[in-house]
Amino acid sequence: MTLHPKVIDLTLDRMHRLLAALGHPENRLPPVIHIAGTNGKGSTQAMIRAGLEAAGHSVHAYTSPHLARFHERIRLAGRLIEEPALAALLDECVQANGPDSITFFEITTAAAMLAFARTPADYTLLEVGLGGRLDATNVIAAPRLTIITPVSLDHQQFLGDTVAAIAGEKAGIIKRGIPVIVGPQTPEGLAVIEARAARMGAPVLAYGQHWHVAEDRGRLVFQDETGLLDLPLPNLPGPHQVQNAGAAIAAMRALGLGEAAFEAAVTRAFWPARMQRLRQGGPLIDLAPKVELWLDGGHNPAGGQAVADTLARMPRRATYLICGMLNTKDVGGYMRPLAAHVTRLYAVSIPNEKNTLPAETTRDAALSAGIAAEAAVSVSAALAQIASDDPEARVLICGSLYLAGAILRENG
Repeated sequence: MTLHPKVIDLTLDRMHRLLAALGHPENRLPPVIHIAGTNGKGSTQAMIRAGLEAAGHSVHAYTSPHLARFHERIRLAGRLIEEPALAALLDECVQANGPDSITFFEITTAAAMLAFARTPADYTLLEVGLGGRLDATNVIAAPRLTIITPVSLDHQQFLGDTVAAIAGEKAGIIKRGIPVIVGPQTPEGLAVIEARAARMGAPVLAYGQHWHVAEDRGRLVFQDETGLLDLPLPNLPGPHQVQNAGAAIAAMRALGLGEAAFEAAVTRAFWPARMQRLRQGGPLIDLAPKVELWLDGGHNPAGGQAVADTLARMPRRATYLICGMLNTKDVGGYMRPLAAHVTRLYAVSIPNEKNTLPAETTRDAALSAGIAAEAAVSVSAALAQIASDDPEARVLICGSLYLAGAILRENG
């Protein structure tokens, strides 16, 4: 963290320099599937990994941020990286970098690529950290596939203040002649992505044009020019996961996988803190044993809408939110879709996070969105109050992946 003054500083110059010093591991990775987008990247990656592994392939996977432990970011041939290997890789990268400027994300991404280059596998799944064009993962000259999940407003201070501008940054991962799978987009976002693909001669496989996915009578129906698939609904909760599953299936179709892989993708994927039910273990469960407790790390307006859509399909039950957010987020945009589904919101500050929004500010945003709200000193205090008032309520802890990570560390 001392090697660069800014946590986020989008450029590829430092990354190229360090990778050259390491002997260019990015050129020796197993075939890469590169995934960008505002929402759904992690879930889509998890489904593809489940499908590939069910088909007998070994898979590297890189994702960020981590929730409970840094090691979650680097999965080597199906297993999380172990502590001695991670420590040795980071030491090697620090030595190769020397005193030169490098961000935390850049040097840890380089370590991941070094690990992937040295460990045999059939595929590498790379999730973009922020944006795409200038993200540290965007150093792969010829991936096997690129994927762009839905693009919406988030990180405007880095990526631009319109969906078209943000889509342009995401589309920066498209490579010459390499197929790109495109999830559902706004018209302006899709136009930018298609224009970039046309300039790069990259075949486009876009939702609504080249493939379709929908829920029908409790099943997932996917169709493309190859034919129709009738599959179970995704085991990851929420109607938005149908679209993520569609992108994953379209990618696996492009890789030549069969129906067993598609079914595994929708039935075996696991992705923590995306409408995750907390069922056992930890002090929060002990504090409110009858409460139906959920955890979600969505933090932008599209994430709020996804949570609202999920709540709308659940059995009716008094629903309380315990919400903590960062001061870089559109809090009102996140809150507004939730107003119709929430009994009361308890606002908290995220523990040990310098960029947390104060609980009182989050409370005021909820009140402005039409949600009854009050501030609480902690998640535990809020949950105890809810359990006292309504012992069998539904409670969703939400608003930030950093809050979700704190909850999983304490209740994993």
